[in-house]
Amino acid sequence: MEASDSLFFVNKTRSIYFLTLLGIIVWIAAAFAAPYLKSQSSAYGNLIYAIFSPTCHQISSRCLTLYGNPLAVCTRCLGIYIGFFLGTCLFPVLRGLSSESLPKAKILILMSLPIVIDTAANVVSLWTSLHWLRLATGVTWGAVLPFYFIPGVTDIFKKVELSDKKTIE
Repeated sequence: MEASDSLFFVNKTRSIYFLTLLGIIVWIAAAFAAPYLKSQSSAYGNLIYAIFSPTCHQISSRCLTLYGNPLAVCTRCLGIYIGFFLGTCLFPVLRGLSSESLPKAKILILMSLPIVIDTAANVVSLWTSLHWLRLATGVTWGAVLPFYFIPGVTDIFKKVELSDKKTIE
């Protein structure tokens, strides 16, 4: 890799990192804002619930409550988002912004096992998880995702930019 390519990667990774961090903060804030806005009879509360509905079942009994209303996401989804936030915060410390490689697939598989086992056990009625377990399995899985997401998105942008350079030449 040439020095200019390396600098490109670090700058793109830094931009994608900060946009990812900002995005997950806004996403989590929205999940908490929905019940407050709903308690104030604001239409924006319903809008936020609607935005989250394609990604979460929003079953009230599986959601934490705030201001007398369920959060916009279930406890497991909240755990995934909190884990994603924590993983994003740890990303530059553990991987640095100049690393191009993805972690080994077995790390993703290992970190996925708790959420897969707990979800499957709930589906086949072996047990019904309490909020703390749903939150913990979500955090565990969510924490590993930024280590694949940030380099993956950076790589996509790098390939698009290199493709554009070749087209111009």
